Amino acid sequence: MAVGVVTASQMRELDRRATEEYGIPSLLLMENAGLQAVLELERAFPRLTQRRVVIVCGKGNNGGDGFVVARHLFDRGIAVEVFLLARQAEIKGDARTNLEIIRRVGVPLHEVTTNRELETIREPIERADVVVDAILGTGTTGPAKGLFGEAIELLNRSGRPIVALDIPSGLNSDEGVIYGPSINAMLTVTFGLPKRGLILYPAASCAGRVVTVDIGLPRQLLTDPLLDVSLVQAEDLVGTLPPRDPNAHKGTYGHVLVLAGSPGKTGAAAMCALSALRMGAGLVTLALPESLNDAMEAKLTEVMTEPLPETGERTVSFAALERILELMKGKRAVAIGPGLSIHPETAELVRAVVNTAQAQIVVDADGINALGPNLEMLRNVPLPPVLTPHPGELARLLGIDRDEVVRNRIPIAQKVATSFGVHLVLKGARTLIANPEGRVAINMTGNAGMATGGTGDVLTGLIAGLLAQSVNAGLAAKAAVYLHGLAGDLAAEAVGQEAMVASDLMAQVPEAIRQLKAHMMPAGS
Repeated sequence: MAVGVVTASQMRELDRRATEEYGIPSLLLMENAGLQAVLELERAFPRLTQRRVVIVCGKGNNGGDGFVVARHLFDRGIAVEVFLLARQAEIKGDARTNLEIIRRVGVPLHEVTTNRELETIREPIERADVVVDAILGTGTTGPAKGLFGEAIELLNRSGRPIVALDIPSGLNSDEGVIYGPSINAMLTVTFGLPKRGLILYPAASCAGRVVTVDIGLPRQLLTDPLLDVSLVQAEDLVGTLPPRDPNAHKGTYGHVLVLAGSPGKTGAAAMCALSALRMGAGLVTLALPESLNDAMEAKLTEVMTEPLPETGERTVSFAALERILELMKGKRAVAIGPGLSIHPETAELVRAVVNTAQAQIVVDADGINALGPNLEMLRNVPLPPVLTPHPGELARLLGIDRDEVVRNRIPIAQKVATSFGVHLVLKGARTLIANPEGRVAINMTGNAGMATGGTGDVLTGLIAGLLAQSVNAGLAAKAAVYLHGLAGDLAAEAVGQEAMVASDLMAQVPEAIRQLKAHMMPAGS
């Protein structure tokens, strides 16, 4: 089952529907949330009964979750103390109900309403073994200010391990941006479904390990098709890798044409072509400027090469169009762009090829730059193409600032994919895959060691290799991104993030594929 990733308003709507349509009391949802958080605390901190826990609560429902946690810990005989950053009289609704309960059972509770009073809790917080953050929930829209902001800073400076309930206080649920003081949690226990701010960087760096717990929402709500953002999971990729027919031949698994390379950038072309083979394509032909052909023939043993007419700067010339159109016949997938250059004539050629391609195409790097202000032409491509920009390339393509792309990755990816009818792979930490219907998948594999030249070329080749095997474009993009990140994780284990280069990642692709296939294999097989 695909796991949805929600905004604050989407989560509120699911909670409302659970209560109004299914008759599940909101008080029960809060009780379930608090109890599940306690179970996660017990898993994270062995011998919790011997530890001292401080819970810092705000006046909203997040504080109410904290009250439930306090009660269950108190009932287990754990030394727990609650600091409320408000007057008790201000607490309303379900949070009020749970506040009254902890008062009656005798949980130590202290009001903190001024900065002077806040300073008095520094010592008990610093003596705590665990601090639970229940200050601000998913409704936060701007930077935390005043007493809440000061409390967040105090908790962060304490050096104590912090467990956040639902979301670290101060983070915006809907974006990956940090706007002000935010709790730096070692563990975040989030309720029902993960929130976007827990998944997208840089905000995700505040969340620590994220555990999503079941609070009793009906399955029908968790799988609602209106939830248009989800996580890429291995189980969702079942059937992506076509079975290998014992009676197959090299033509069975498709032929990829790679249009790539220019002086000084032949490595990008080589890695893209080799990665398509590693992904299982039967044949790969690399078409490149004729003066580079001899070197690539010597470098690439398993890849066929095709010399093309070139410009005076030794990039592919527009005169190569007729030959490229011939080469595309019979090809299931065409990868365009790695190391191709931004020469004006080469860019004109790219637009002509994209405009006439009958095969499934993947456009990356200089291929994306070549499209420039001509994105409208993508609507007329017979098969929705796959574009694989990083934020800077997408910003140039749209004529906006890179920071705007980073701040609004999901809505911008959705808008581009739906407006131009493409599968958009927006690369970076937690790569996004958006389809022409506006659905977005967030990939969780990968690491910072992949921030090195050439890894994007490997990804382009992996996507093309799956497309050549007749995997549909959306699934091919998700599977390739997942495997690409997994190979990066395996490479980091082998050589370390600092030393990793793109060829290390490519060398781990076979093991990544093996692990995915093992995951997809039925139990007992």
